[in-house]
Amino acid sequence: MKRYVLDANALITFIVNRAGADEVEELLKGTARTVPLLLSVVNWGEVYYCFWRAGGRQAAEQKMAEVAQMPIEVVDVDQSTAKLAASLKAERSLPYADCFAAALAIQQDAGLVTADKNFRVVADQLTIVWIGSSSGRAPN
Repeated sequence: MKRYVLDANALITFIVNRAGADEVEELLKGTARTVPLLLSVVNWGEVYYCFWRAGGRQAAEQKMAEVAQMPIEVVDVDQSTAKLAASLKAERSLPYADCFAAALAIQQDAGLVTADKNFRVVADQLTIVWIGSSSGRAPN
């Protein structure tokens, strides 16, 4: 695997230090130097929204300023990515924002880093790197 895509869940897990944060930290500190860590701009927006909802606009701005210092490449969405995300939504009923993380992982032939069990529905289409589970499998 040559690269990884973080979904919003993985990034929030790291920021708030939930189970699996150490696995994301390992990617950020070690792997990111040699292997790209990608985040769809849609999922960036999802993280921003979550912190705004939890602590207000200033808290969201502060957290995203911290994210900007991390070795993560935020990837814009183009029409082909949007089309693939829409097809995943239509065919697999994956939450729409999650479809953009999955689409980016498929397009980049990257592992998708997450603890979000919603991604089970696309596990046959991409490699999922499950975090927060000692077995390395999808959490229950």
